[in-house]
Amino acid sequence: MRLDKFLKVSRIIKRRTVANDACDAEHVTVNGRRAKASYDVKEGDIVEVTFGQRTLRFRVTDVREYVKKDEAASMYEIIE
Repeated sequence: MRLDKFLKVSRIIKRRTVANDACDAEHVTVNGRRAKASYDVKEGDIVEVTFGQRTLRFRVTDVREYVKKDEAASMYEIIE
């Protein structure tokens, strides 16, 4: 699944276009490297998303095309 779609489906970023813009602006890294929106997300990838001064770091645990709102958080595990 594309990185921008994963960020939207997992509800980390609200809209896919915003996720795409964040990738273009180099606010998203996967496994320590800057990632484009077209990057193919796999289970076990470590993703970092920077929102201004705040950074969210998480591990991808599941990749699904569609999930319900309550199950979206099960697609990733936050790393402190």
